Parts: sequence; C-alpha cells; structure tokens
Amino acid sequence: MQIYKVGGAVRDRLLGKPVTDIDWVVVGATTEEMLAKGFRPVGSDFPVFLHPKTGEEYALARTERKSGRGYGGFTFHASPEVTLEEDLIRRDLTINAMAEDDQQNLTDPYHGQRDLEARLLRHVSPAFAEDPLRVLRVARFAARYAGLGFTVAPETLELMRQLSDSGELEALTAERSWKEISRALMEDQPQVFIEVLRACNALNVLMPEVDALFGVPQPEAHHPEIDTGVHTLSVLEQAALHKQPLTVRWACLLHDLGKGLTPKEEWPRHIAHEHTGLQLIKAVNERFKAPKDCQELALLVGQYHTHGHRALELKPSTLLELLQNFDVYRRPQRFEEFIAACEMDARGRKGLEQRGYPQAEYLRGAAVAARGVAVQPLLEKGFKGPELGEAIKRERLKALKAYKEAASA
Repeated sequence: MQIYKVGGAVRDRLLGKPVTDIDWVVVGATTEEMLAKGFRPVGSDFPVFLHPKTGEEYALARTERKSGRGYGGFTFHASPEVTLEEDLIRRDLTINAMAEDDQQNLTDPYHGQRDLEARLLRHVSPAFAEDPLRVLRVARFAARYAGLGFTVAPETLELMRQLSDSGELEALTAERSWKEISRALMEDQPQVFIEVLRACNALNVLMPEVDALFGVPQPEAHHPEIDTGVHTLSVLEQAALHKQPLTVRWACLLHDLGKGLTPKEEWPRHIAHEHTGLQLIKAVNERFKAPKDCQELALLVGQYHTHGHRALELKPSTLLELLQNFDVYRRPQRFEEFIAACEMDARGRKGLEQRGYPQAEYLRGAAVAARGVAVQPLLEKGFKGPELGEAIKRERLKALKAYKEAASA
C-alpha cells in the first residue's frame, strides 16, 4: 500500500499558495485492507474512505470509462493493480494531475509542473471531453488564477468548445452547475469565468440571456464602455474587488438582462429594461435552482437598480414604496445588499470605477428615517388593523419628506 497526496494540495504548494483541502490516493490496497486499518467508507460510486483520526478523504486508485451522458455517466474500476499514473490520467488538468509522497517527492507524468511555470491550464488527456462539468471547472480555475497570469491552453479551449457544441452541457444537473457557478463567482476575478465560458460557446448554452448582452450598445454618455456585456463583466469585477457576497455577485451578473431584449431600432436606449428583464432573471434563477436569497435579490436589483441610481431625485412616496418592497423593517440586510449591487453597477463603467456614490448613504438614511417611526403612539391613539397600517404609512411618508428636505438643505 502506497499513499500519495494528489491534486489541488500539490498544485497550491508548488504555487506557494495556502493549502486548505488535502486529497489522498491509495495505490495497491483493497477495500478490506482500508477497513482493517480503521478507515470509514463513504460514497457509493467508488471506494472513498475517511481517515480514522483526521477525517480526510482517501480514495483507492481507480480508472474510469465513459458509459452515459453527463457528469455522472461514468463506470469506475478500483483495484490494487491500478497504478498512480493510471489514476492521475483521468483528472482534468495537468496542474491537478501531480502527486507527492510523504517525502514530497513529485510524481508528474503529464508535465503539470511545466504548465504551472508556463501559467497554462491544459487538459491531461482527450478523455477530458467526456465530462461536461470540466468546462465549468476550467473556467472557474481560470477565474481563480487569472491574477497569476494563467490562461486556458488553445487546444483545451477547443475541446471545451466541442463539448459545448455537443449537447453534453444540457445533461448537467442544476445542482452540479450551480455548485461550480457559485464557487466561480466567489473567486478573485469572476468576470474571467464568464469570459472563458463565452470563448468556448458554453455561455450561449448555459446562460444565453447573459451571452445576448454582448454587442448590445448603451448610451455612451452614461456608459463609456458602450457594450452591455462588457459592462456586466465590469460590474462583476467591481463586486469581487469590493468583496461582495454571493447574493450581490449573482444580482450583478443578471441585473441588465432586459437590455438583451431591446429591439435594435431602439438602441442604444433601453426603456423599461428593468421590467422586461424580470422574466429572464426568473428563468436563469430557476434553471440553476439558485438559493432563495440569491433569487430574491437578483429580481429586486433587476427591477429597482435604476431607482437606486436616481435615489436623490425620488419623490418621498416612491422612496417609501421602494423601502416597503424591500421590507426594510424586517430585512435590513437585503436592502443593504441592494445598495451594494447598485453601487457596483455604477462603478462598473469605464473610467468611472472610482467615482463616489452618494446614493448609498442617502438610501441608508431613508431606511433609518422610515424605521424610526414609532408604532406605540399610534396604538395609543386607537389605531388597529388596516387603519393602523395606513397610519404607519402616513407617518413614514412624513418622516421621509422631512428627511428629503433636510438632505436637500
């Protein structure tokens, strides 16, 4: 029995990055031998075990063969005869197909170290094209390591393009797709994830609503970058630079989908794109079964982001309606995330990345003013039921009028 550290732990050590998760592969062992040493079996597809003390995953060396469509369409074979090289060749990228023993002696049959130095994301073997999930994984790695200068090897991008055109991507489950998408959006440069998907035609398959934004012009006075797709990438980039949570990043990606529906004869204006985009945002949300908080914020940002930008001009009644729609009284965090998404949208414009966004403080102040209305005095006056609701609304409107006047003074 020989035990090797494999994959990401080896890659990140060689890159000088922190190693968080460690995967181990065991060569020359049987399931019975692992159980005898106290390892606990997990997973039904192939023999993976948890270490009795550390809880880390140890997998028996295995080979795999394509047997059906999609991510799960594989037959695995694990036995003591499977070599380390045979186990490594089934992996996605050469930089993930290295192993080291307990003395840090490197086993690198597919030149992963060379590709690390060349800053290339290259597939290990033609079998790469058998697993559609790898299209998303490579795009995610591109987003993670773009800051180090990594790019996707041309021949790997070509394989990804073939996979995108084959119909295999449609076999991915919503859950597996969302797992990769959500992880990619939380990388340092999530816009690179979208760029790579677009370069291999996967964006058109997975999110045609986002792909449709590229080439759609906007008024240059407001958007010096002009192209709506380029703007969307910039907004996503700003969200990452400002360390925004997943909910905000997801909303940033989808906020302008309605502009993809504007008839060409109306370009570069996009009247009512906030409303036309809602059906598209809803469709993308449902396609990937995004978590409820991501779905809700994306729809709200899509509908109201222009309200955010015009916050200083809004009538008190419109401002109150905005606050009511966000339920700022019970869900203040969601409104805070809306403000963040609006600010990222404003900053995601060529040459305007550093411009201030006074709307943010104004909206926060409006929320404080509305929340400051006390209910108890109204109860003491005898208001109840629907009448109480109307009285609260009147008082909040009064508070917002006073707030607007004070802010304008």
